[in-house]
This record gives sequence, C-alpha cells and structure tokens, in this order.
Amino acid sequence: MKRFVLLAIACLACVTAQAQSAADSLAIVTSKWSTSSPQKGVVYKSLRIDNLYKGPQSINLIEISRSSKLRLAVAHDNRMRRTSDMAQGHNAAVAINGTFYNMREGNSTCFYKVDKELIDSTTAYEAAIRVNGAVHLQGRKVRILDWTRDIERNYKGNKGTVLAAGPIMLEDGCKADWSECDEGFIKTKHPRSAIYTTRDGKVVLLTVDGRSSGNAAGMSIPELMHLIRVLGGYDALNLDGGGSTTLWIEGAGVVNYPCDNKKFDHEGERRVSNCIYAY
Repeated sequence: MKRFVLLAIACLACVTAQAQSAADSLAIVTSKWSTSSPQKGVVYKSLRIDNLYKGPQSINLIEISRSSKLRLAVAHDNRMRRTSDMAQGHNAAVAINGTFYNMREGNSTCFYKVDKELIDSTTAYEAAIRVNGAVHLQGRKVRILDWTRDIERNYKGNKGTVLAAGPIMLEDGCKADWSECDEGFIKTKHPRSAIYTTRDGKVVLLTVDGRSSGNAAGMSIPELMHLIRVLGGYDALNLDGGGSTTLWIEGAGVVNYPCDNKKFDHEGERRVSNCIYAY
C-alpha cells in the first residue's frame, strides 16, 4: 500500500504543481470510500472528507465497467423536470444531470443531436465562457470530444447522441487548455458534475457537492480535474453544476446532496432540461 501511494503521488506531480498539494493526492488515495455494487458491472462510491482542497468535500461517483450491459443515452424535456424523474421515466439504472440550459425557456444552450435530429445548438455565450467539449454516446461506447464553433458548424455525424458541455478537463490523461474559458467559472468553487472515461474502458459519472458551509465546499475546475486524474480519469468533461448537480441510482434515489433547497439533504433537486442516463 505504501509503495502504491508513493507511486501515485509521484505520477501526479504534474497536476499537483498548482493549487492542489501532495496532501490532497494522498487524502484521495488513502481515504476509506464507501463502496457498493447496485448491479453487475456497476460500482457506486462515496466519500465525505473534512479537508480536501482546503475544505470539507462530499463526493459521489458511479463506475460503469466494460462488463456491464448498460447503454448510455440523454433524456431531455424542455418543460424541465428533475433528473430523478426523467431517469425513472426512461427505466434508467443510474443518471446524472446533463449540460447547461436556459432556465426560463427550458432548452439546452449547448449542441444536442440525436442521430440525424439536431435538437439544440451552442449559444455564443456558452461557447465564449466554457463549452469546448462534448460527449458522444452510442450504445455502450462513450467518447469525450473537442468542440468548437467550427466543429459544430461542420459536424456531419448522424449516429449516436452528441451533447456539448465544458470545459474539457482531461485529454489523454493530461490537463486540458482552459485559457479561453471564463476565469471566474474556472476558479470559483461550485457543486460540480462530470463524466469521464478511464484507460481500462470504464465510464464514470461523478458529482461534487457544495454551497453548504461545514459540509461541502465544492471545487474549482482545476481541483475537479485533479480529483478525476487521481481517480484514474483519462478523458473528462465538466457538465452543468451548481444547483443542477444530481446523481441518481435506481432503488437508492438521489445519492448526493443537491443544493437548490439550501439544505444538506437529498431533497434539493433542481428541475433541469436534460440528463445522461444508463439503462
């Protein structure tokens, strides 16, 4: 165990050189995560920790391995519904909230296409401050893609679902470029949601709670990237966060602590436009 921890810290030197310390890496690696398996090929992990990135953190994640028969898809409803309701309506096993959306109109503010049907496009505002990536879902296959206005204009793919979001945090295991993203969005601690893949083919849905003094501080994008990198992430994409952050499991319900009701409980789900689910 000691050898593994030292090796992990050494390998992460390139990402701990910023605000994240070796102590943060050590805390992630050595903390006792609560672990269960809702079904074959799926692992649910959670961690409450008093001091990570200079504050308390509440982290929940779902790992979907290659051995799982689950397929991933996007559910959407412009009337806006809770992630848990959309997930149950699609007979999902697990779900996480999706991308950014117009809270008045209910539509996604990011590119969203299912097979040949274009549903929404990325607004100029989203493209300017944070949306530089997308997730492509096709059955059991999940890919994190670079995404720009030019790529979007010229995108001809007509198989599977593409949902833009951002920023991309990891590409091939290395820190992505956020230089053109809004600095405030990158550096401020918020509740966060993310989807990432690992070298061995796992797909992971992850939430970090926040906006709850003494319980969950939330994370900046560099901190979230560091966490995912330590956990074995290879390609990673930030999703909508804040009050939208929700992780749901069939039979268990909402397992994180959504903050839209300003309470640290499982009842504060916000109505959203879309979610990513596995079925």
